[in-house]
Amino acid sequence: FIVICIIAVVAVIGYAATIGSSNISATDVYRDIWYHFVDPSRCDPTIDWAVFDIRLPRIIGGLIVGSCLGVAGAAMQSMMKNPLADPYTTGISSGASFGATLAILFSISFIPGTYATVINAFIFSLIPAGIIILISGLRRATPTVMILSGIAVMYIFNAFTTVFMLMADPEDLAAVYTWQVGTLGKSQWDYIPVMGGITIVGVIVLQLLSNKINLLSTGDESAKSLGVDADKLRIFCLIIVSLVAASIVSFTGIIGFVGLVCPHVVRLFMGSDNKYLIPASAAFGVVLVLVSDIIGRTLLYPTVLQVGVVTAFLGGPLFLYLLIKSKKEVW
Repeated sequence: FIVICIIAVVAVIGYAATIGSSNISATDVYRDIWYHFVDPSRCDPTIDWAVFDIRLPRIIGGLIVGSCLGVAGAAMQSMMKNPLADPYTTGISSGASFGATLAILFSISFIPGTYATVINAFIFSLIPAGIIILISGLRRATPTVMILSGIAVMYIFNAFTTVFMLMADPEDLAAVYTWQVGTLGKSQWDYIPVMGGITIVGVIVLQLLSNKINLLSTGDESAKSLGVDADKLRIFCLIIVSLVAASIVSFTGIIGFVGLVCPHVVRLFMGSDNKYLIPASAAFGVVLVLVSDIIGRTLLYPTVLQVGVVTAFLGGPLFLYLLIKSKKEVW
């Protein structure tokens, strides 16, 4: 399954790089990528500019986003033992949206300048996770406490964001709305090292913890009898997932359904062992995001549908189909 997804990713990248105002074939794309690294003197300057300066940042951004959300969703569902858990369950998206709204509408930010919205979104996206950890410390870090805390914080931040949007002028409101929908259109090479670095570290850490995460599915008491502190592991995983998801949301906005749907699809082929579920969810997440972006850019051309809209259109029906076809009464 993972190999098939990787082959699909390579094919999708070649096709995605052909989409744009310049007529470039997939063969030209792969040839230019090869020459760019092996023999730059043989590159066609026009094709090289279109591929590396305009199209590849968006594609690489989609690759990082898909893998990040897929892995984060698989980890959240496993550690929470809840089929509805995803990277945004903790209120990360609502906190990021609130921070971005402050920066866009009122120019209130921690660091002024080009990265004001990104920094605001990142910092505020971590506040809900901090509140959940605080509440879990006062009570217990059970899945119920963490999920309900995340939902409560999400509604609070959403309420503040709605109030601010009601006071905004139409142009600023459109900018906020575009950010909230989620897009790969603003991906730049400057963003890739931060997004990719945090995602790679997070994925590696979660992969190393996969066997311990598996034990959480047997129940907290059973996990403790095998030497795993369920509460501490759950909080640590929440911190990792929050950092990884925040690093993505702050740059791209809210791209929904990827973290929710990918693990469910992968379980149909791979089962629930996180040792395989996590990397497979990363691979399938990349395919889903890149295909969604291609659909959004070509379906109503020249109008572009943001990738967050397309993933919702694809993810919703797919999730309902999986729910109807599932033979298990209990997830």
